[in-house]
Amino acid sequence: MISRRNLLRTASLTPLAALTPLTGIFANTINEERRRGVKPILKITDVETFIVRSPNDDAKPDELIDMPPIGFMKGKPGVGHRLDHASPSRPKGHTQTLLVKIHTDQGIIGWGECHAPTAPRVHQRVISDLLRPILLGQDALNILPLWEKMYSSERMRGHSTGYFTTAIAGIDIALWDILGKYLDTPVYQLLGGKFRSTIPTYTSGKTPEEAAEAIKLGFTGIKTGFGKGSTADDMERIRAMSKAVGTKGQLFIDSLGAFNLSEAILVGRKFDEMGNIAWFEDALLPEEYDKYPILAEAIDTPICVGETYSNRFQFRDLLIKNGADAINPDLGRAGGITECKRIADLADSLGVLWSAHVSSGFPPYVAASIHLMVATPNAAMIEGGNIAGNTSAFGSRGNILLKNPIKYEPGYAHVPEGPGLGIEFDEFKLKELIVRE
Repeated sequence: MISRRNLLRTASLTPLAALTPLTGIFANTINEERRRGVKPILKITDVETFIVRSPNDDAKPDELIDMPPIGFMKGKPGVGHRLDHASPSRPKGHTQTLLVKIHTDQGIIGWGECHAPTAPRVHQRVISDLLRPILLGQDALNILPLWEKMYSSERMRGHSTGYFTTAIAGIDIALWDILGKYLDTPVYQLLGGKFRSTIPTYTSGKTPEEAAEAIKLGFTGIKTGFGKGSTADDMERIRAMSKAVGTKGQLFIDSLGAFNLSEAILVGRKFDEMGNIAWFEDALLPEEYDKYPILAEAIDTPICVGETYSNRFQFRDLLIKNGADAINPDLGRAGGITECKRIADLADSLGVLWSAHVSSGFPPYVAASIHLMVATPNAAMIEGGNIAGNTSAFGSRGNILLKNPIKYEPGYAHVPEGPGLGIEFDEFKLKELIVRE
C-alpha cells in the first residue's frame, strides 16, 4: 500500500530557480541609469551596526548569558532521565538584537537586522571585520551578486550557517530596504507583488484558558511548548488546550528538540487523535535530518522544521526526503530576504508550506518577514500575534519605536505599504536603547 508520504517520493524534483530578475518599470529605471554611465548607481559608503538592548543598563556582555549547567538532566522517568542537549542559551534578564544601517552616496539608507538575542557583538564583528570591507564602494542595487560574494567569502573555510549567515541576513534586509526606497516601491512589489495585504498571525499560550481567550479575540492559531517537563502531565494540558480551541482554530506544538525519534512518534500519535494540531515543531534535534522523514511517515500530524537552519542547502536536504510538511525559516538568521525567498520557492515546488519564524527582534526583521510572506503563494501563518497592543519595546517587536507602527489586529498583520520595508524609526526613541560600548 502506498502511503501519502511514499506517494510524494515518486514525484520528480525540479531545479530551484534563481530569484526572478526585476522586470518592467523597475528594470527600465535601473537600466536607464546604467546607460548614462553611472556605475555604481548607489555606492555603499558605510555600514553601521547598533546593539539594541532592554533594559539598556551597565550590564557586561559576560553577565547576559543564561543556560542550564553542565550535566543538566531532562528530569523524566526511565531513559527519559538523560542529559539535556536541547536547551539553548538565553539572555539573562535582558532582550537584545543587532540593527544594521547601510549608507549610500545618494543619501538613501537602509535598515536591516540580525536575529541576535544572545552575543550580538559576535555578529557585529563579523560585519565590521569581514562583510563591511566587501560592501564598501559596491552598488547597493546588486543585491544577489553581493549576497553570493558575502556567502562565498568563507564558504571554503566551512562557514555556511550560524553567526555568519545571521550577519549576512542583517545586511541583505538593509539592501532590499534601499532598493525599495530607490524605486519608491514596497519590497513585496520587488518580489513579484502581493497575494494579499495581510498575513494570518498565531499567538502563544500555556493554558486552556489562554487558548479559549485567544480564540475569543479572533486568533485561529495558538502555539504552546511541549516536552521540556513531565511528558505525561504535559499531555493532559495539551488535550485540554486542544479541546478549548475546538473547531475554531488549531494548536501549534513547539518542542525545541525535546525528543528522540521513538518518543516523538509516540507523542505524535497522541496528537493525531486530537484532530486540530496544526503542526509538531522541532520534535528532534536539528542535526537529525535522516530521522525527520521517518517521523513524518509515522504520524499524520504535520511536521514543521526550520528555525534552526540557515541556508537553502540545509532545507534542500530536508525537503527532498519529505522530512517536513511545513518549514519556518528565520529571515534574521537564514540569510535575509534573498536566501529565504529561495527557500520559500523550493518549498513551494515540493508542496510544502512555510511560515516565518519571528520569535523576537525589531521592525526590520518583522517587516521583512511580512513582505516576503505576502509575496509567496505557499505562506501560511506568521509568528508574533501577541505584538498587537504590546507597549514595551521588545514585546511590541520595536513597533512602538516607529513613526508609523506596523498595523496588527488579533489574528492578522498588515504589510507596510511605504517604500522599501515601509518602516521609519523615531531615532530619538531608538537612541535610548542603543548600547554604547
